[in-house]
Amino acid sequence: MAFNRVAIVGLGLIGSSIARAARENMPAVTLAGYDADPGVRARAGELGLVEVAGTAAGALRDADLVILCVPVGAMEAAAADIAPHLSPSVIVSDVGSSKASVAAALREQLPHARIVPAHPVAGTENSGPDAGFATLFRGRWCILTPDEGAAPEDVEAVSQFWAELGAKVEVMDAKHHDLVLAVTSHLPHLIAYTIVGTASDLEGVTESEVIKYSAGGFRDFTRIAASNPTMWRDIFLANKEAVLEMLQRFHEDLTMLQRAIRWDDGDTLFELFTRTRAIRRGIVEQGQDVARPDFGRSEA
Repeated sequence: MAFNRVAIVGLGLIGSSIARAARENMPAVTLAGYDADPGVRARAGELGLVEVAGTAAGALRDADLVILCVPVGAMEAAAADIAPHLSPSVIVSDVGSSKASVAAALREQLPHARIVPAHPVAGTENSGPDAGFATLFRGRWCILTPDEGAAPEDVEAVSQFWAELGAKVEVMDAKHHDLVLAVTSHLPHLIAYTIVGTASDLEGVTESEVIKYSAGGFRDFTRIAASNPTMWRDIFLANKEAVLEMLQRFHEDLTMLQRAIRWDDGDTLFELFTRTRAIRRGIVEQGQDVARPDFGRSEA
């Protein structure tokens, strides 16, 4: 293995899943961890996820890889916290969903560090150390966005680490990553938050009716809208340019659909729905979801 001791800063869903996956797939690697929340540290210790340290400095001791698993809005502060204790030989990575802003924050606080930003495109609406599981990254993509000056061997080492956790690894420019994720992740979350919020604000529909009569589409939106509020607030603000660009495009497309419905333009609707159906089939064919009607939900 490229790494002997890995320090995980932030022990929520992603951090705890990294720990579980590493224990399962890389038993020889020593895992240390720290979280700013004392309750999370205590629970991570009870679960035996990592060697829990009381400070970030303690977690970093002898580590050759540090992974920052904190919300993107807290990334700069987390980097500043570890800066005085960082060995010149250690590689620093992260799991943030916005890469250009995170990379800039890491470079600002860690100007001499070996930085390889990463984004595992995986997660659930749940949070906290109990929410993690070892197979979260299996078959999912992890996108690395190193600067041009990053050492190839460092990029390869981080790539190997994620491959050992079960992920498929892609290297991408940070700005391009942010544009892609604005379409595939950030905008869908924004739409979900909006739709669920609109339903809760309708004066003619009670909350009990919204819950009682939720059809599959609305129910799936509520799952997305239940995601960590702090994390998603930070993502939208950190990736604002790409999100606003995609939001403008979405608004234009929505206006087109509004016009088609108003003027009984069934051909336009049918053509769009046919194209979107093909996208769904492509996602299933690439193994990024299952084709079961319940999307993996239990019928119990």
